[in-house]
Amino acid sequence: MNLHFLSSSLFLFLLLSVFSSFISDSVFIKSETLVNGRTLLQQKKACPVNFEFMNYTIITSQCKGPKYPPKKCCAAFKEFACPYVDELNDLSNDCATTMFSYINLYGKYPPGLFANSCKRKGGLKCPGQK
Repeated sequence: MNLHFLSSSLFLFLLLSVFSSFISDSVFIKSETLVNGRTLLQQKKACPVNFEFMNYTIITSQCKGPKYPPKKCCAAFKEFACPYVDELNDLSNDCATTMFSYINLYGKYPPGLFANSCKRKGGLKCPGQK
């Protein structure tokens, strides 16, 4: 019995050592680092605009459920967001994410309401913008 256990252990050790030679060296590289040194989850800069204490009444007073009329909701959203269009369209910061978090917090809107109702290719378009 002892000999059987020893031979089984030796066989398992040899088997593992053979297969270990097929493991790529890349498993030892930090998984969040890509070949070019960038991280998978790019860190975004903090938003220079403080959306926490803004007045969201322009949106919450005009964009009401259950139907959430697209024209009224989009007009109210643009009135609120257009003063910050450059910051919101800058993908290197977290302004859009932060602003939408507060809009949804104060207005209790369904997820994606403004994205689906106010769709425009290339980000937010505001009057007077190039």
